[in-house]
Amino acid sequence: MSGHVLLILIGVTVVLKVGQEIFVPLALSLLLTFTLAPIVSFLRRRSVPKIAAVMIAVASAFCAIALFSVIVASQVANLAQNIPAYQRNIVVKVQTLAQAGSGDGIMKHLSGIVERVGEEIETRAEESRDATAAPTSREPMPVEIVTRSNPIQTLGNLILPLISPFATAGLVIVLVIFMLLEREDLRDRFIRLVGLNDLHRTTEALQDAGKRVGKYLLMQLVVNALYAFPITIGLWLLGIPNAILWGLLTLVLRFVPYIGPVIGMILPLFLALAIAPGWSLVLWVGALFLVTELISNNVVEPWLYGSHTGLSPLAIIISAIFWSWLWGPLGLMLSTPLTVCLVVLGRYVPQFSFLDVLLGNDPVLEPHEKLYQRLLAGDPDEATANAEDYLEDEYLLDYYEKVGMPALLLGEVDRQRGVMSDAQVERFSGSVRSLIDNLSEIADEEEAEEEAPNDQQTDNGTDESVAMDLPDGTGRSLLCIGGRGDIDDAAATMLAQLLEIQGADALVAAHSMTDMRMLKENDTIDTVVFTFLNGNSKTHARNLVRRLKRLKPGLRVGLFVPLANGEDNPRLKLEDTNADFITLTLAETVRSALTDTGPVPLMSLTRKLGRPRIRLAKTA
Repeated sequence: MSGHVLLILIGVTVVLKVGQEIFVPLALSLLLTFTLAPIVSFLRRRSVPKIAAVMIAVASAFCAIALFSVIVASQVANLAQNIPAYQRNIVVKVQTLAQAGSGDGIMKHLSGIVERVGEEIETRAEESRDATAAPTSREPMPVEIVTRSNPIQTLGNLILPLISPFATAGLVIVLVIFMLLEREDLRDRFIRLVGLNDLHRTTEALQDAGKRVGKYLLMQLVVNALYAFPITIGLWLLGIPNAILWGLLTLVLRFVPYIGPVIGMILPLFLALAIAPGWSLVLWVGALFLVTELISNNVVEPWLYGSHTGLSPLAIIISAIFWSWLWGPLGLMLSTPLTVCLVVLGRYVPQFSFLDVLLGNDPVLEPHEKLYQRLLAGDPDEATANAEDYLEDEYLLDYYEKVGMPALLLGEVDRQRGVMSDAQVERFSGSVRSLIDNLSEIADEEEAEEEAPNDQQTDNGTDESVAMDLPDGTGRSLLCIGGRGDIDDAAATMLAQLLEIQGADALVAAHSMTDMRMLKENDTIDTVVFTFLNGNSKTHARNLVRRLKRLKPGLRVGLFVPLANGEDNPRLKLEDTNADFITLTLAETVRSALTDTGPVPLMSLTRKLGRPRIRLAKTA
């Protein structure tokens, strides 16, 4: 993120903070437009005229909001009248907790607060009753000078406090209506303003933003309604007063991520604590919220929309803090949809791509890059955990092919560039071997699957994986050797594990092994595979192949060069090295190493170079 972009963001934040009275209605209107747009489109597809469709959608939405506000206001007024009656149970429960503890500290302080609040409530109630009761004795009446106010001024004092919220609501309604009516024209103007040079990208951004925000708000409303309905019924059955109020509050508060459901649960729990002498009602209310929350999070939400916001959990929390600081409680309610718009902006505008990286939930590193980073840091445990998650749906060969070997190639490229020290190379290769050892149990399970009957294999395997197409290696004995370095040794260990899964007896030797006479003495080894991650190893590879073939003529020697140096074709060729096979992938290497073809005979170096032998004639 450049300093120029940072200054722009700071400037935008200041403008949003200073112009809160302007931008809050605009943000509300924009989000309501996103929410109501699918409804308008649905009515338009049913041949409803555009103006009628917009009016129906807007009227329905704001009538629902008005009805919600009236019900909440009446329930709050009813609750306020009953609060003094609950004071005695609260004091008794707090004193019980204080007696169960040490008698001082937090519980004692809390008990004193509740008692003082109760005394204050009772004092206010007595003063109210005394004020309304008729006086029993004549006392001097205090004289108070009252300034008579103008009726117009009195009316203004009543109306002016109501102007601001009603004006904001009216402005939002008007903006929503015109945004829905002029939606296509606003879209074209936005494209002309910011994206005429790249219509495809701008169109994708608008569609993505509209789809994400609109679907999130609508589906979240449905999820919240399905959550609030059983809460309301359950609280009513449990005898909690004003159950409708608590149900409606949970419906609204669940728009606030993470914090909202907790706040919606605390208030009914506190009321259950106040109205009942025992603790059973509190436990029942807590169980009701807990069960409903679990069902909503694990069944209802994945079923309806899953995770379509595209935000990471940490980003949701940070955005809630930021927007609540910027615009207060209303900003907290709007934090998630507004942040979704920022993520879409970062996804399609290169200058703000850091927003997608910081706030989005898409992986920012490819699996092989993440594995390389963990192995380079010497953390094979986290690498193993990520590999196990990957292997839930894939074979070990697929993981090594798509993730493991690309990670090793990244390490080899860095080693060749000189950015890895010898200690880092040693730590990296050691972490690779630890990872392979940690995955040995999975390798044993796959080996058992290979030994199962064919019908069981087809039931457990997938058609897309090449692991089921590899030949059986039972009775074969092979040796895998690293070519030139420790990272080559790690790749050889990886290959040996795959050969063992196929039933072969695979040994591993380090690249530093100089005594090859063990191969001549060991008659069981029929194939040797050298692993070279550095494709610029033609001379070294040729010398190793020729050395082994001279030592043991019946030995098959292959070279595994996995897309050396990132090129499509390695620089090592059969005619240059006299190898029996040269392969690019692990699957191809396993298949070539387990074939029954005989070894390629060792060619004479002079014949290979095309220089005929010259015999000198004997002189008389």
